[in-house]
Amino acid sequence: MKYIEEFKEDERIIEHYLCKQKNSLKSRAGKTYLSLKLQDKTGVIDAKIWEITGDIQDFEENDYVKIDGVVVTYQNDLQLKVMKLRKSQEGEYDTANYVPQTDKDIESLYSTLAGYIDSIDNRYIKALLESVFYNDPAISANIKIHSAARQMHHSYLGGLLEHTVNVAQICEFLSGKYEFVKRDMLIAGALLHDVGKIFELSAFPVNDYTDDGQLLGHIVMGSELIGRHTANIENFPHELESLLKHMILAHHGIYEYGSPELPKTLEAYLLHCADDMDAKIKMFEDIVIKDNTPAMWMGYQRMFERNIRKSDYNE
Repeated sequence: MKYIEEFKEDERIIEHYLCKQKNSLKSRAGKTYLSLKLQDKTGVIDAKIWEITGDIQDFEENDYVKIDGVVVTYQNDLQLKVMKLRKSQEGEYDTANYVPQTDKDIESLYSTLAGYIDSIDNRYIKALLESVFYNDPAISANIKIHSAARQMHHSYLGGLLEHTVNVAQICEFLSGKYEFVKRDMLIAGALLHDVGKIFELSAFPVNDYTDDGQLLGHIVMGSELIGRHTANIENFPHELESLLKHMILAHHGIYEYGSPELPKTLEAYLLHCADDMDAKIKMFEDIVIKDNTPAMWMGYQRMFERNIRKSDYNE
């Protein structure tokens, strides 16, 4: 198996990959070409089919395909120029090679999450977290394996748990740093803020938006999840339920990023900052990891709207 992370410029690649995305586009000259995203467990690479000939057989998104192509560089990123392609046959590939996964220890991450639940003093919040993570079969069966995103950050097996624990750890630090922070509420928000992604995104290898994911999104579904669970906890305070829901509804921070509400409590704002920090640092790390040039400057990055430099320097 030739993994994407091993690709080098001008290298010829004849191998099987998972086609995560397929778009038929037009060049400036009006010629039709195909733009693909191919995936294995080490990453995703853009691929272009400039000449649609008899050597390009029928295939669809989420098919495993065998390609014959050459690695080229375009705007400082590696890309595949594909000359031949066909659907892979059963037995020609091992699905384990195409599912990216966290490099962290899953059981250790889960133990950390469970430790945060155990550390909660507020009996209502603790009962809510135990109900969600221990007693809800949809959550307990998927929290260790689900991804945190379709593409942007932590988009791999175990990514949701890794991101959730990271955000909780940042929130733990912030809760002891600033006055007036309700620690139990902030930790609960950290653990619950993205749990709706279990319903927003399908399982691997597809890892794409479900119907509910498209129609409702993980923010709304996360808030609804809290309501369903608090309804089964005797005398759960309505005010506390609203404060927790608000944290979920506001954690993207601004309307343009999909938050139905702006953060209006200290805990909601801190959660937004922690979530945004972990997501963007992960994206920054991915840019550094995938950069294949010896230069310090890695080029303009659309997500950050700036040119990004490595931190290396000569002493």
